[in-house]
Amino acid sequence: MKQLGVGVIGVGFWGQNHARVYKELKKTKLVGISDLDKRKAEITAQTYQCDFFEKNEDLLENEEIDAVSICTPTSSHLKVSFQAIEYGKHLLVEKPLGRTLKEAIRVVKEAEKNKIILTVGHIERFNPAVQKLKEMIQKKILGDIILIFSRRVTRWPERVGDVGVVMDSAIHDIDVMMYLLETDIDRVYAKIGNLKHKFEDYAEALLHFKNGIVGFLDANWLTPRKIRRLILTGSEATTTLDYIEQLINIENSKGMRTIQSKWEEPLKLELDRFADIVLKDMSPSVAGLDALKAIQVCEGILKSGLSGKEVRLNKITI
Repeated sequence: MKQLGVGVIGVGFWGQNHARVYKELKKTKLVGISDLDKRKAEITAQTYQCDFFEKNEDLLENEEIDAVSICTPTSSHLKVSFQAIEYGKHLLVEKPLGRTLKEAIRVVKEAEKNKIILTVGHIERFNPAVQKLKEMIQKKILGDIILIFSRRVTRWPERVGDVGVVMDSAIHDIDVMMYLLETDIDRVYAKIGNLKHKFEDYAEALLHFKNGIVGFLDANWLTPRKIRRLILTGSEATTTLDYIEQLINIENSKGMRTIQSKWEEPLKLELDRFADIVLKDMSPSVAGLDALKAIQVCEGILKSGLSGKEVRLNKITI
């Protein structure tokens, strides 16, 4: 089996997980990692038996590396993505693709211009429970979807320092909602605030989809216990999806039942798919436009939260 030579740029909490999974996958060969923190890079490289570099350029010059995961802070995604594209490396960039929609569009355009495969780390799409729920929606098991509601709450993850709860956390559910419903969000109305942190640490949003479905979003870094749930109300049944447990409870007029699939690590499924995409020249599972739409909705929520008014979202042009 041909292996994909990979590197990881940024080995903080999440970058270390990328390094671990690449080392575990049969389709990938972890060639090297880079991080400004030399000690952290050395320890990670020793743990996963690969080379380490302090400078991204030194890693990117390595001809064994075909693709990289960019796991640096959001504020650096534009710069680091451009570096990797310059060296001809295919990209998996952790979400959000950029600090702003304008930055993210620049990355998408640069990748397209240089024929670089770009995918973005919207990991919840690879959650087995999300995949099962999408199948149920397509088979009309729930009937017509009327309402979709997400709750993603926890204590502040100290690893996050350059974006707030909307861009870091709520963006997951925004992407999943559009993925499941196969339609875009065209209007948002939100309330946001920051009680304990520099950026917003809570957000409540009303989302209007183009097909008339209504969405609600609840995200904060204030709740003591981690909760990650998605609830769909349809004309025939209601479902509650637990992202953490990877299970779905479905209730209709006949009663309630639980669907539990075999638990699988979403990151491993995501990176395995990324390897296939590059090795087999397949279309990305999360395309650049998908990432742009999620960021646009996040920006709409932030703008609405500050203005107190509904924000309409225009069609994205690249």
